[in-house]
Amino acid sequence: MTKTRFSFLVAALCAALLVTGCSGSETSAGDASEAHASSSAGLPSGRIDAGAKRTLVKSVATGQTCIDCHGKDGNAPLDPAYPKLGGQYHSYIAHSLQMYRNGGREHALMSGQAKDLTDQEIADLAAYFASRPSQLSDLHGLD
Repeated sequence: MTKTRFSFLVAALCAALLVTGCSGSETSAGDASEAHASSSAGLPSGRIDAGAKRTLVKSVATGQTCIDCHGKDGNAPLDPAYPKLGGQYHSYIAHSLQMYRNGGREHALMSGQAKDLTDQEIADLAAYFASRPSQLSDLHGLD
């Protein structure tokens, strides 16, 4: 393994550990619609049911819904360059949406999609996609 590849893997592992430690993935035992306590992104509790409904709302900016590009469970992206969201860390999704909304991260479609989202809508979307089955890949097996 080359020194560059090893350095990349160490950096990826550190990033994964940081995200895992901040994931805020506590599940409320009494309410199935409440998936996560407030996130490390400073958002209110996310509700899976509300997030599922929000995935069907067409954005004023693009005229598209979340599932138009990412698929119903977030695992069938329209374009291979679009990420799979199903099973992704709650805090990662929430933080990414906040960054798109606030201009800290830019993308031709996502910046417009997130522009008008409230903190509650972001928390709900993050809870929904985090609760879906995961088809995410890791770096295992890279040579």
